Amino acid sequence: VQLQASGGGLVQAGGSLRLSCAASGRTFSNYGMGWFRQAPGKEREFVAAISWDGVSTYYADSVKGRFTISRDNAKNTVYLQMNSLKPEDTAVYYCAASTRWGTGRYDYWGQGTQVTVSS
Repeated sequence: VQLQASGGGLVQAGGSLRLSCAASGRTFSNYGMGWFRQAPGKEREFVAAISWDGVSTYYADSVKGRFTISRDNAKNTVYLQMNSLKPEDTAVYYCAASTRWGTGRYDYWGQGTQVTVSS
């Protein structure tokens, strides 16, 4: 499956952005989906994940209550709504697809989209 992330940009602290990740090539509804991020000089970290049917969602503690992951299987797209953004949310955000839901392992990765939050 090919993944294309979009929606990043520059926003002031307290603002909002919505990231999208469009999938193609395989049956999207077969995959659990996740969002990860990597800030300069830091390791990539988990942000949020959603099961193939959208019933189960998981969040990193750092974004819980501010970010919402969702998916539209009819549009082969997963979203990350980011509210109350903070400068520490600045990173390249990646979407990923997993055929092994529940293991924390992801098989396919998108190219990333830059999110910059100014103070």
